[in-house]
Amino acid sequence: MTDEALIQSTLAGDEESFAELVRRYKGKVFGIASRFATDSHLLDDIAQEIFVRAWRNLGKFRADAPFEHWVSRIAIHACYDFLRKKQRSGHVVPLDEGAADVPSETNRSAADARDTLDFAMRKLSPEDRLVITLTGLDGKSVSEVAALTGWSEANVKVRNFRARQALKKILETAHER
Repeated sequence: MTDEALIQSTLAGDEESFAELVRRYKGKVFGIASRFATDSHLLDDIAQEIFVRAWRNLGKFRADAPFEHWVSRIAIHACYDFLRKKQRSGHVVPLDEGAADVPSETNRSAADARDTLDFAMRKLSPEDRLVITLTGLDGKSVSEVAALTGWSEANVKVRNFRARQALKKILETAHER
């Protein structure tokens, strides 16, 4: 079945059709959310929130873009909301917990670099962190980030430039210590 057929079936009351959409796009949603989650439980919570938002707003899907793009936008907005909430509450959201636990000089250096970057990223505003994550870490183009966030391409470029400058300043200050 096509995504459009599954959506129509879901809107008609077939919950299994939505379950199929979740199965199809679970990897995409988890991939986006994994940049913002600190552990698997938090990742599950964020992904669940994304799919709940998709379920609630499915009637607003206009099919002028692929469903994958639409659910990706929901994921980006949910992660952005998560970042803002975490910043207000003061919780730490590491970028990557996946370093090997083998105590070697290389791993220690990589862990130190990751810790420094995590520290610097936590100092950024949610908007700055989001744009750096999407462009720098996920490798998205300006047009892709604009489509995902709803910002204009010019706004993405300006935000990206300013965010990188802020990150650079934070890293320079941290290095001087």
